[in-house]
Amino acid sequence: MRSAWADGPEFVTQCPIRAGKSYTYRFTIQGQEGTLWWHAHSSWLRATVYGGLIIRPKQGDAYPFPKPHRETPLLLGEWWDANPIDVVREASRSGAAPNVSDAYTINGQPGDLYNCSAKHTLIVPINPGQTNLLRVVNSALNQELFSKVANHKLTVVAADASYVKPFSTSVLMLGPGQTTDVLITANQPPNRYHIAARAYASAQGAPFDNTTTTAILQYHNFSSPSAKPVAALMPAFNDTPTVTAFTRSLRSPRRVEVPTKIDHNLFFTVGLGLNNCPRGARARNCQGPNGTRFAASMNNVSFVLPSNFSLLQAHQQGLRGGFHHRFFRPGRPRNSITPATSAARWNEHLHGENHPIHLHGYDFYIVAEGFGNFNPTRDTPKFNLVDPPMRNTASVPVGGWAVIRFVADNPGVWLMHCHLDVHITWGLAMAFLVDNGVGELQTLQPPPPDLPLC
Repeated sequence: MRSAWADGPEFVTQCPIRAGKSYTYRFTIQGQEGTLWWHAHSSWLRATVYGGLIIRPKQGDAYPFPKPHRETPLLLGEWWDANPIDVVREASRSGAAPNVSDAYTINGQPGDLYNCSAKHTLIVPINPGQTNLLRVVNSALNQELFSKVANHKLTVVAADASYVKPFSTSVLMLGPGQTTDVLITANQPPNRYHIAARAYASAQGAPFDNTTTTAILQYHNFSSPSAKPVAALMPAFNDTPTVTAFTRSLRSPRRVEVPTKIDHNLFFTVGLGLNNCPRGARARNCQGPNGTRFAASMNNVSFVLPSNFSLLQAHQQGLRGGFHHRFFRPGRPRNSITPATSAARWNEHLHGENHPIHLHGYDFYIVAEGFGNFNPTRDTPKFNLVDPPMRNTASVPVGGWAVIRFVADNPGVWLMHCHLDVHITWGLAMAFLVDNGVGELQTLQPPPPDLPLC
């Protein structure tokens, strides 16, 4: 809150940290508890620059569930046998889709199903009869992921650092940027059980990394510590019904105060497309389908970052020419808003794919989701205004829509983007400019003295 200078995305709230330099991110945690994460927000550097950010209850407070015997963070990642920056630069040059990754990882290790990494597979210990907490983060760059533990049920208790009404499931699905906290009880015969993750790939015909990463849940004092682990039976890569059942099970633990008086009602279409190459362009720069270049947009506008200043600095210093406000369709509100209640609807179009849409600077309630085009008459009565989940990243269903509500009470410039980083590269992003409100508590703090310079 009021510390947008600590948000991090390059050329949005700061210029990149120069080589050999440093920057201290200063912020106050307010009203959040659970699992978040930190990561680089410059080009594709977050492919390997990331980690967990765990917020535990205040001293004297307790979890809203029995205290687990052990907590284990599980960060799901994505690995290229190449420099990821070279991968995205080649895609940007050619206009084609980037090469898919060569492996997925759990806490940096691919696991025992790949040729090179079996002896470094992550081991997660557990004692028979105990209940432990797994903090699962999808840190992958471009892939939504299924995750499960062989032969074990998981009780979901939190998502994106907000508690949820506990429910039991055998499989999780996380989009990049999403987190899920689950309880697991060692109630199976002592053995070694795979913890596995593999792709949920909803874009029909699009290439993806079809490998599986593993860790091992190992029961204490199991007599054969080198035995082959029990395999996890994973969903099919395109199992959208399982994804839908999982996301619709998420609810707040109790009745919440969902905003009902809406000041700004915003409608976005999001998706991928193709740009025709200009006449005379070289074939090597037009390697998308039929000689085109891949593109992405919100409301048919592809987002382009500035290169010599940040949007937040431009707004604060009154610089001209940095950005324009006419982002939404003519007649719609501008993307500059004062503290107010906003409702946003995303409709996915063109090349159908599930999009994890992340909003910086805010948590929001996901009040509804569905398939096809959003129809206000048909779909508004479906809104959950009682106990919707609070998140910071919403998975917009393949060929479908999602509706969120939030109070715009945090001044600054806040990026909203698809968390599949290849889509950011192609322009699937925009920014909210939230003006100061009344008084110090609704006013952006001044920039820190060590803010990186361009």
